[in-house]
Amino acid sequence: MIALPPIQFDRTTGALDGANAWERLAALALSSGSKVASTFSHRGYNSCANLLRMALPERNIAIKLNPDATFEFPYGDGYWSKLLNRSYSYEDELELLFRDSVGVDYTLIDCGANFGYWSVLVSSAAYGSHKAIAIEPSSQNFVKLTNNARINGNRFEAIKCAIGAMRGSARLSGTKHEAFSIAGNAGGGGEEVPVITLDNLLDDGKISAGGKYLIKLDVEGVEIAAIKGGTRLLQGDSVLLCEEHGNDPDHTVSRYILEQTPLRLIVYDPNSHRLETVTELSILNRIKVSSHVGYNVIATASAFWQGRIDALNANVARRAQ
Repeated sequence: MIALPPIQFDRTTGALDGANAWERLAALALSSGSKVASTFSHRGYNSCANLLRMALPERNIAIKLNPDATFEFPYGDGYWSKLLNRSYSYEDELELLFRDSVGVDYTLIDCGANFGYWSVLVSSAAYGSHKAIAIEPSSQNFVKLTNNARINGNRFEAIKCAIGAMRGSARLSGTKHEAFSIAGNAGGGGEEVPVITLDNLLDDGKISAGGKYLIKLDVEGVEIAAIKGGTRLLQGDSVLLCEEHGNDPDHTVSRYILEQTPLRLIVYDPNSHRLETVTELSILNRIKVSSHVGYNVIATASAFWQGRIDALNANVARRAQ
């Protein structure tokens, strides 16, 4: 059976091309559903979208994120279909930092890259055409990740492995493509995947010790192990963009960063639209309002990146006056 070509959607203009009448109706439902669900942090949206997907022909949709960035995924996918809502913004805190860093010569290390959304964007001209290394352990996700690399001119590198505290192997399990994890699955089923550390990227010559790095760490419960495996890399001009789980009232990842590492901990405050330095964890009680979503915290020991963040906050303050 010949696969249908992907539907085309332009987030800038709203143009939807290549869709039949039923698929157009589904696009309206997916977009409108996201707008409604955004008022309660999209709770239930993924499940509803995935149910709708069962009634759709099996094909992809290619979303034009900007003139130089196309992101493709299965049409109706519950996690990514929010992009059909043109007012939806994915991970504001990362967007803020990436936009501010367009002129910096850095490499994105995209750990837990999934289908490669941030690698596609950061390597695009609008974001500075930066080098990106997308790291993803899941075989089924990796197929979609490498497809997104291909349709964007193979301008970022994809590596199939997990990130952990030491080099080796582990079992990957889970039912949702956005939540596969090697945490708590030492035995039993799942897919066996290789594991490397962040510092192994230095050892293996993938990156150099003197470079500047933004490290997105979305590794579903293995964040602390990954931080332990990146001690050398994090001593340099690196910024860690790490997921803090909304359903964790103890703020385990942030607590570890604040209490057990030399890194400065920073969090995006949606009230002030600033990246605020965290000196005690109670600020996260106010920011983490939804238990079913993840929140990104930022950590760095780099004077260069701390200066960039301070300047970014100063610009936000001036715009607010």
